Amino acid sequence: MDQSFERYSRQLLFPGIGEEGQLRLSKARILIVGVGALGTVLANHLVRAGVGFVRLADRDYVESSNLQRQMLFDEADVEASLPKAIAAKKRLETINSSIEIEAIVTDVNQDNIEQLIEGVDLVLDGTDNFSTRFLLNDSCFKHQIPFVYGGAVSSRGMSALFIPNETPCLRCFIDHGDTQGQTCDTIGVISPVVDIVASYQSVEAIKYLVGATDKLRGSLKTFDIWHNQQYELKMKDSKANCPVCHHQEYPALTKDFDEVVSLCGRETIQIKRKEKLDLKAWAETLKKVADVTETPFLLRATLDEGEKLVLFPDGRVLIQGTDDMVRAKTLFSRYIGN
Repeated sequence: MDQSFERYSRQLLFPGIGEEGQLRLSKARILIVGVGALGTVLANHLVRAGVGFVRLADRDYVESSNLQRQMLFDEADVEASLPKAIAAKKRLETINSSIEIEAIVTDVNQDNIEQLIEGVDLVLDGTDNFSTRFLLNDSCFKHQIPFVYGGAVSSRGMSALFIPNETPCLRCFIDHGDTQGQTCDTIGVISPVVDIVASYQSVEAIKYLVGATDKLRGSLKTFDIWHNQQYELKMKDSKANCPVCHHQEYPALTKDFDEVVSLCGRETIQIKRKEKLDLKAWAETLKKVADVTETPFLLRATLDEGEKLVLFPDGRVLIQGTDDMVRAKTLFSRYIGN
């Protein structure tokens, strides 16, 4: 029996995929940005499904707190401090050696996103912050590439497939200024919600890649598996003032979006957000995970990792204790969330 037929035999029997769909999957090229909780589940599903080329991009390394929900990693990866993209590639190659997996250890930003999406058919969101999600949204709509959004925090999840010229974009549903304050590192997350969100993302991706566009859900799905709630917002017209859909402007691709600078000689990175910071609200959020000191002018949070976050009302955040921009942006995304 043909080895590939045996591997994918159950998918081939499924009428929604069949031989033609499997062939399409084998020729498909995808990018997964973020190889953490969502990204590892996405990669696992799509590599096992036989997607021919999978590019993984992530800036972080494996830590023990990841093992509760990031399914491709183990304690040996933590011990070796392996970059997540590299650890995931090594594991995935033992699962399906017949496909091409490219691992890129990088901070995905305005300078490299257009290079990362080049040549792919679909981009999947495995990230944990909205700054990167808006970057993916804007670059995908600029280059006419479908974008599969997913988010998971606490017991809540959201997912949607956005297709340029066919659906609204992420900005039509979520305003950048409304996305602060809740991350897995500040309010926690349970593993099952991650699996559910990434499974919704994966099945929409497979439908699109095999050409079953009539089966696409066509909605932004939200749910809370702890409180047994779910809701679907059907995709209709794009938002009237959406800069991406109506004006072909792509704000996340501009250089002044969350400005990042190194303060020379101070072992400090400054990240400047467009939105102001409510120090009272952030004190309540961060005191659960850090030693917090508040003054009328600033908020200082000493993290377990050793670094300090200093928040100012005007939107500035100092990450003290590192001069590594990638490390600083990782901590910023982990605790601030944008």
